[in-house]
Amino acid sequence: MSRLAGTALLLALLVGCGSPSPCVLPPPKVEIRGATGPATLNVEVASTLEAQQRGLSGRTSLGANDGMAFVFGSPVDGAFWMKNTSIPLSVAFWDTGGRIVALFDMEPCGAGPCRRYRPSHPYVGAVEANRGYFSSHGIGVGDRVRVDAPACQ
Repeated sequence: MSRLAGTALLLALLVGCGSPSPCVLPPPKVEIRGATGPATLNVEVASTLEAQQRGLSGRTSLGANDGMAFVFGSPVDGAFWMKNTSIPLSVAFWDTGGRIVALFDMEPCGAGPCRRYRPSHPYVGAVEANRGYFSSHGIGVGDRVRVDAPACQ
């Protein structure tokens, strides 16, 4: 086989095989076991400091079973606020054991100053959902949270 023919064959094989298909993942989920059984939220994960600071501000709607999760590498004690957020939200904070340590119903706030929502215990995660989501699903302090964020292999 000539060098030119070998190169053409290699190119044909590479083009025919294509690149590996991209990994398509389902959205991350947060499951909380409340008094009435498990409740599952499809969440966006605020994975950068900028995304955590922005949260759901500027949004005008949120699906009935949607939310935003904030997961921290170690316990924190910072406050959440609703600056420039027009959707009434509830937030659940959980500890290193995956137990909810605090729940708040948060009020929308324009430019500020805005009320701050801070649990009395350090937490490693929080999830925001439409206001009333947690109470309507029988979720309270002490209930267990599980984050399911699939990864490509």
